[in-house]
Amino acid sequence: MKTLFISTSSFDLANFSPRDVDDVRRAGITIATNPHGRKLSEDEAVALLNGAVGLIAGLEPLNARVLRSAPTLRGIARVGIGLDTVDLSAAAELGIHVMNTPEPPAQAVAELTMGHILGMLRHIARVDRAIRAGNWKGEFGALLASKTVGIIGYGRIGRRVATLLEAFGAEVIVHDPHVMDAGATLVSLDELLSTSDIVTLHVPYSSENHHLLNQQRIAMMKPGAIIVNIARGGLIDEVALANALQSGALAGAALDCFEDEPYSGPLTSFNNVQMTAHMGTYAIETRGQMERQAAAQLVEHLRSIGEI
Repeated sequence: MKTLFISTSSFDLANFSPRDVDDVRRAGITIATNPHGRKLSEDEAVALLNGAVGLIAGLEPLNARVLRSAPTLRGIARVGIGLDTVDLSAAAELGIHVMNTPEPPAQAVAELTMGHILGMLRHIARVDRAIRAGNWKGEFGALLASKTVGIIGYGRIGRRVATLLEAFGAEVIVHDPHVMDAGATLVSLDELLSTSDIVTLHVPYSSENHHLLNQQRIAMMKPGAIIVNIARGGLIDEVALANALQSGALAGAALDCFEDEPYSGPLTSFNNVQMTAHMGTYAIETRGQMERQAAAQLVEHLRSIGEI
C-alpha cells in the first residue's frame, strides 16, 4: 500500500487542501500519521516509511539507512527550516527531492527568543517557581535597553531578532561569516563573545558547527553573560555550559533545544537555566502556515513526477 506519511506529531490534516486530499486518494495513496505522538526514532522511521511515496517530516533522523530503507520514497517536505536531520547527499543519490518551509517560522522563533531574553533578565521563570513553592520575594533584574546582544547567525531569524532588540533599545552586534553588508555592526566571533551581555544563536546545525560554543569559547565570554539557544541542540557543549554556570562565570542560559531530546539531563537542576521543549515554531498561526506549505509542496512534487 502506497502512503503519504506524516511524521510530525502535531500535524493538522485540515491543512491539506480538499483538492489535494482528493487527488492523493484517487491515486491510491493513503495519508498516514505518526502513531507515537512524538519524534520518531531511527528504527521507528524505518518501519513507518515502508511503502511511503512522500513524507511530511518533523525532526526524526532521516539518515542514509532510513532513506535507503524506503525505496518508494520520492519526496520529503520538512515542516520547518533546518535540514540537518536529513542526509541530503543520500537523498540526492536516491532521487528523493527535499523541500522545507523557511519563511513562516522566522517570526515565531524570533518572538520566543525575545521571550527567553526578557524572562532571563527579569527572572520570570525563577520567581514563578518560588511563588508556587510558597516564597513571595521579588528579584531585581536588568533592562534590555542597557545590554549589548550578540547575534550569531544573521539570516531570516537573526534579522528579525535584531529588529525586535533594537525596538527595546538594546545595542546589537552580529557575527555571520556569510554576510558582508548586514545593516548591523559586524564583528568577529571572538569580539562578539567577549563583549556581549547576551549571546543568542541563530545558525543551522552542521558537523562544522558542532559545539560551536565549546569550553574554550564559553571561557571567552563576558563574565555574567547569558546564552540563548533557540536554534539547534549540538551547537553548545552542554557539559562546558554546566561547568560555566556552576562556577558563576555565566549568569544563566535559556534553551529551547538540546543534544538529546526529550531532555532530562543535569541542566534541569540549575535555577538559572530557563527551558522550553523545542517549541520555537509552536505559534498557532505559524504552525498552520508551515504545515499548509509543506503539504502543498509535497503534493505538487508528487504531481510533477506522475505519482498523483
